[in-house]
Amino acid sequence: MARKDHNAAKRYVIITIFLVVASVFLLRLFYIQVISDKYSFLAESNVRRIITQYPPRGVIYDRNGKKMVTNEAAYDLMIIPRQVKDLDTAELCYLLDLERSSFVTRLKKARDFSLYKPSIFLEQISQRSYGYLQEKLFRFPGFFVQPRTLRQYPYPAAAHLLGYVGEVNQKEIDKDTYYKSGDYIGKGGIEKFYEESLRGVKGEKIILVDVFNREKGSFENGRFDKPQVPGLDLTSTLDIELQVYGEALMSNKRGSIVAIEPATGEILALVSSPTYDPNLLIGRIRSKNFALLAADPLKPLFNRATQAAYPTGSTFKMINGLVGLQMGVIIPQTRFGCSGKGSSPIACSHSHASPLDLVGAIEQSCNPYFWNTFRAIIERGGEGGTNANYVKWREHVMSFGFGERFDSDLPAHSKGNIPSENYYNKIYGPKGWKSMTIRSLSIGQGELLITPLQLANQAVIIANKGFYITPHIVKKVEDHVLEFPKKITSIK
Repeated sequence: MARKDHNAAKRYVIITIFLVVASVFLLRLFYIQVISDKYSFLAESNVRRIITQYPPRGVIYDRNGKKMVTNEAAYDLMIIPRQVKDLDTAELCYLLDLERSSFVTRLKKARDFSLYKPSIFLEQISQRSYGYLQEKLFRFPGFFVQPRTLRQYPYPAAAHLLGYVGEVNQKEIDKDTYYKSGDYIGKGGIEKFYEESLRGVKGEKIILVDVFNREKGSFENGRFDKPQVPGLDLTSTLDIELQVYGEALMSNKRGSIVAIEPATGEILALVSSPTYDPNLLIGRIRSKNFALLAADPLKPLFNRATQAAYPTGSTFKMINGLVGLQMGVIIPQTRFGCSGKGSSPIACSHSHASPLDLVGAIEQSCNPYFWNTFRAIIERGGEGGTNANYVKWREHVMSFGFGERFDSDLPAHSKGNIPSENYYNKIYGPKGWKSMTIRSLSIGQGELLITPLQLANQAVIIANKGFYITPHIVKKVEDHVLEFPKKITSIK
C-alpha cells in the first residue's frame, strides 16, 4: 500500500512539473506572438534587409559663397555571404568589370568579416554598372546595392587645406563606435578637423525582399526606420579665386604663398607647390593615385606652407630689433657702424651708408646692426655668462607664435624651432656658450626654423602693432560663427 502511495506521489510531482513548464512555454509563446513587437519584428528577419542610409556630407563654401566641396551620388555593392547561392561568378564579374582573382579575394574578405552581416563587396560602382545591376540583381542572391555620396571638387585647388575622405581603418573604428567597416571618414585638412560636423548621422531603412532578391517595399511602413541627418555646411575663410590664382603663380615651382587678413586671422589663401588636384583622391581611383602621389619625388602631398620650416633670414631682423627695444638695449636712434663685406664677425653682403639707425638698418638689411643688437641683448647688465638674457630673448620671440603650433583648425603643421637654453647647454655646457657662439640667430640663421605660415603671421602682428587673431581656415559651421583666440605679444 505504501509503495502504491509513493508511486502516485511521484506521478503527481512529474505531472505538476510538466504542467508548470508547459504553462511557461505557452505564456512565452503568447507574449511573442501577441504582445511583443520586438519578436514579431525578428520573425521577419528572413525577408527583411537593413540598409544603412548614409547622409550627404556637409558642403564646404569659400568666403564668398562659392562651392569648393560638393557631393554626387555613388553606389556600393553590398554582400551578405550567408545568402549567396548558385552564383554565376562569370556574369557578375563581367557586369562589374572585375577580375576573377579580385572577386575571390573580396568574397573571402566578406566571409572573414561575417557570414550574416552585410559588408561592402565593391565600393563606388559606376553608373553604368549600377544600371545593369538594378536589372539583373535578382540573379545574385546575397548582393544588394547601397547608395551613398562621393565628394566632388569644382575647383582643382586647395587640396592641402581641404583634405580628403577615405574608408575607416580599424584604429579609427576602435576610437569611435559610430563607425563600422566600410564607412568613410575625413583623412586630412578641413575634412578631418570638422569630421563630426560634416559627417551627419547615419540612418537605417528596413525593406522586405522576396526569394528572388527583389525589394518589395518598406517593413511595417517604415515604423522601425531611423532617418538620416545630413552633415552641416561649412564656410571657409578662403577666397577660392585667390587660391587658384596663387597656385597658378607657383606652377612648376617649389614654395608657398600665405595670405592672412590681419584684422581677423582668416587665411585667404594658402598655397603649397607642387600640389595636386583633390579630385584624384575620390572613388576607387583614390588608393592608386595616393600611392603615386606619395612616391613622387617632388612630394606634392607635403604642405610646405605649414609643415616645412626654414631659417627665415633677414625677415627675422625686425623681431630682433623689436626685442632690443623692449629690453632697453637700443632706441630707434641707436646707431651701429658697418664696414660692408669687411665687417666682423658677421659681414654685410652689400655697401651702404654707415652708421645707420634702426629704420635705416631695416631698410638696408644691415647684418652688423642686428648682430650688435643681439649681442647687447644677451650681454645686457653684464649677464653674458649666465644665459638669463637668452631665456628672456627667446620668450619674447616665441610670443610672436614662433616655436609652437597654433591652437586652431589648421591641418598638420610644424612648430618650427626656437632653440632653448637646454639645447645649447647639452652641446656646449652651461657656461660654454655666449652671444658670439649663437650669433647666427641675430640674422635669422643657425638653428632657428620658421614656417611660411608663421612668417606670414609675423607680418600680421607688425601690421596690428603687437597682436594677432589665431590663423584659421573656417569662418562658420552652418550659421554659427567661430571664434579663435586673440594673442598679444610681449613687446609693449
